[in-house]
Amino acid sequence: MQEHKVEWSDWCPGCGNFGILSAEQQAITELGLDPKKVVIVSGIGCSGKTPHFMRLPISGVHTLHGRAMAFATGIKLSNPQLKVIINAGDGDQLGIGAGHFVNSGRRNIDMTLIIHDNGVYGLTKGQASPTLKLGLKTKSLPKPNINESINPLAVAIASGYTFVARGYAYDVKHLKELIKQAISHKGLALIDVLQPCPTYNDLFTKEYYDKRVYKLEEVKGWNPNVTKKEEEDEKIAIALEKSLEWGDRIPIGVFYKNELLSTFEERITERSPSYADNM
Repeated sequence: MQEHKVEWSDWCPGCGNFGILSAEQQAITELGLDPKKVVIVSGIGCSGKTPHFMRLPISGVHTLHGRAMAFATGIKLSNPQLKVIINAGDGDQLGIGAGHFVNSGRRNIDMTLIIHDNGVYGLTKGQASPTLKLGLKTKSLPKPNINESINPLAVAIASGYTFVARGYAYDVKHLKELIKQAISHKGLALIDVLQPCPTYNDLFTKEYYDKRVYKLEEVKGWNPNVTKKEEEDEKIAIALEKSLEWGDRIPIGVFYKNELLSTFEERITERSPSYADNM
């Protein structure tokens, strides 16, 4: 078999996707995962190229627009031993894929979703994505954005994701550690990555984020972990409140983590014990 070599990637110079790719590759390596048991799933958009830039024997599946979560669900449930990591753009996952995003939270399947969040549809020349706030005008828009934005963290928490975090594409070391935590987490994990698009989003640039992002783990007393059932409501409320912070200071890190809830695979096993033979 001819060796698979990744000679180059065709993202724009300075794209935040390079940082996400690097952090993801490092996380997989440092966790010591068997690459034959890792599957990278993506949808359509600039982030959809991520599986193409992973070295074999890691498997990659480049799927349909908005359907990465659905494909990943089928892969994980058919072989629970696999580590399934989804890469999707904010437009891909929170636009046409929003239904899958919400309902995946109800199931709590043991997978990791990484959203490449740049506020625009980069592949189709910079239209406003679901995470661009109302009234903002990026360079490709003829008029300010006419729609309200979606808060990925708040929607994920409300939908039942048991690990919810935000990273920053240009802080690769920090993002790598978040990805390691997400992959190791028992349950459905989301990392919403602030990913500057230097070509089409001239508002949320590297310079903009560098002045504002701060790490939650450096905040005195911050503890997103649910250690007993009675803490769930309080931790959810705190995480939701913190997810709304956006302006002069933008938090990154883990907002919510709960491993007390059963995974979908465990629920299936309770109903059909033979399913455990595949685990």
